[in-house]
Amino acid sequence: MHDIFGLLITFFFLPPSFSYTFHNVRDFGADPTGTNDSSQSFLAAWSAACNDGDPTSIWVLPGTYLIQQPVKFSGPCRSPQVGVKIMGNLTGPSDYRALGDAPAWVSFHEVDNLYVNGGTFDARGPALWACKDSGTACPDGTTTVSFTNCNHLRIKDLVSIDSQKFHVSINRCQNVRVIGVRISADGNSPNTDGIHVQLSTNVVILHSAISTGDDCISIGPGTRNLKIEHIRCGPGHGISIGSLAKDSQEPGVENILVKNVLFVNTQNGVRIKSWARPSSGFVRGIRFVNAGMLYAHNPIIIDQNYCPQDATCPDQGSSVRISDVVYKNIWGVSATPTAVRFNCSSEVPCSRIRMKNILLLYMDEVAMSACANAIGEAYGAVQPSSCLDGAL
Repeated sequence: MHDIFGLLITFFFLPPSFSYTFHNVRDFGADPTGTNDSSQSFLAAWSAACNDGDPTSIWVLPGTYLIQQPVKFSGPCRSPQVGVKIMGNLTGPSDYRALGDAPAWVSFHEVDNLYVNGGTFDARGPALWACKDSGTACPDGTTTVSFTNCNHLRIKDLVSIDSQKFHVSINRCQNVRVIGVRISADGNSPNTDGIHVQLSTNVVILHSAISTGDDCISIGPGTRNLKIEHIRCGPGHGISIGSLAKDSQEPGVENILVKNVLFVNTQNGVRIKSWARPSSGFVRGIRFVNAGMLYAHNPIIIDQNYCPQDATCPDQGSSVRISDVVYKNIWGVSATPTAVRFNCSSEVPCSRIRMKNILLLYMDEVAMSACANAIGEAYGAVQPSSCLDGAL
């Protein structure tokens, strides 16, 4: 029954074609009881699929599969389309030191026309989080699932829980569609960003729920043409562009749409953040539209003076140029009195900020706004009252 069900789903999920080849990881020795390490079996199934001349699919039937070591699924592939249908659970090693500082636990590299559907990835991160909290020496941690240099990528119904570090990373990819992802980690788990996108173009993230200890979605340098829509975020640090200006020479971020999102008990709502350091980076063409805030601590925030503990940027200012940012139809309750905070650089002020139809309260009271070096205009009903410098 499971085989028939998997076959139907695979045919439904993958694009139509005349011929498919299917590879079951159990045929390569994968253990569905979770007792024995299945890492090499998964790699063997990948090798068979990647080198197949026809469109192909890997099956991971119901069960629990122990992936004891980092696995890297590399291309380019002979197959014109590769699907990975996961109906079971992938679980990481009980000893977090087994993964060490590997870039990723499960990674896909240089694979075009890749489809990843379903599956629960449990990286068993709490032990590493506890190590970090203790102040003792421990690994930095590893990203759960990463995609690098993958074009025409589809990710659907993936579940990631308790990542050591980032849950999902999309790096140097083009034409990506992510839908129905569910991500979960403790609200105090360090550096467990839900989805991180950088150096990627034409990315869509839809209908997903993310609760974690860092940014629900983080947008890094070199991201262009990104649409984020119908997302529930919380707990977490919100949806963030940045941190930027980590390097003096880095590509900019442009043409980003964040629409129809809900933030629940988050540290931030919609945020743009850059280190207080010189950088060639920029942020422009940003649209935050239809966002609900339920006790977000900083519902709307730009921070160009990010420098925790004054570690590497004392007495410096950000030179990341932030311009053409729209906030429209944003409502809800702030967990702090200041619901809107634009802390922009004196060296390169934020410009062309536009606010329209904003209603943010602090408990049952009027909230406040605070601006520094922020130039723009407000339209329609805006509460708290705009503090923008009106000269565009």
